[in-house]
Amino acid sequence: MAGWAGAELSVLNPLRTLWSALAAAFLLALLLQLTPARLLPSCALFQDLIRYGKTKQSGSRRPAICRAFDVPKRYFSHFYITSVLWNGSLLWFLSQSLFLGAPFPNWLCALLRSLGATQFQAQETESKASRMLAGELALSAFLVLVFLWVHSLRRLFECFYVSVFSNAAIHVAQYCFGLVYYVLVGLTVLSQVPMDDKNVYVLRKNLLMQARWFHILGMIMFFWSSAHQYKCHLILSNLRRNKKGVVIHCQHRIPFGDWFEYVSSANYLAELVIYVSMAVTFGLHNLTWWLVVTYVFFSQALSAFFNHKFYRSTFVSYPKHRKAFLPFLF
Repeated sequence: MAGWAGAELSVLNPLRTLWSALAAAFLLALLLQLTPARLLPSCALFQDLIRYGKTKQSGSRRPAICRAFDVPKRYFSHFYITSVLWNGSLLWFLSQSLFLGAPFPNWLCALLRSLGATQFQAQETESKASRMLAGELALSAFLVLVFLWVHSLRRLFECFYVSVFSNAAIHVAQYCFGLVYYVLVGLTVLSQVPMDDKNVYVLRKNLLMQARWFHILGMIMFFWSSAHQYKCHLILSNLRRNKKGVVIHCQHRIPFGDWFEYVSSANYLAELVIYVSMAVTFGLHNLTWWLVVTYVFFSQALSAFFNHKFYRSTFVSYPKHRKAFLPFLF
């Protein structure tokens, strides 16, 4: 067995515990929303923390104490600025280590170890198969970190040049969580790279030779789902523009086209597929990343549930065949 297998297969580590807790929290929140309202006490603060944008504004008037902690939804761009800078830096460190043999900075090594990073104790008796497996995992992490950076760069572009933001708001706690999330998800990717002390354990000259079918499939899925998400955001943006591309209002309209023909939150569905494509790139067997995907699934499902409820209560002519998040299912 590879020298890093024990660490990789260890069920308990800080990252897995954290992502499991986040997934469980959003699953619980979703189940509470699916429970008949008469069976649960009303809590304005709880509802304010799990809703944002148009779903936060719908319904009864929010208490003043909740409105005091509002920040504009257009601050979403700050999430992607943070991600482009932070995860771009992590990608730089990883590239230097993989291709030039440069060690990670001391502070980054300490941080990764505290999060349960994969450790590889190099041994002369280590089999060739084990070394190749370490190279495959390093290449997977490199590709996923590239995907994450490209995804963040595209979303930043959309925030500035595609999306049309209204005066909708998010809670300051949601804003802070969004900033921390993109820092954490990048560290999660980097922690999957087999490390020996400060160095990434991989045969640098043969890195690209470690490419496998799941790397190619994951890449295809990533760009396919990213293209659909971009198209969905264009559809939403065009609902507020005239034929010349000029913004004429900030009202909500029924979206049509692409995946919106099947679900109310097609952009959220595309987000989920993007994260699944990263799980495929990891070879389909990386437990830590599947926990990230589980969190994404429940968080996006919760937001999609609120969106679907908003559309159905606002528009009498809303297509009855559409589901909230998963075509034909939910």
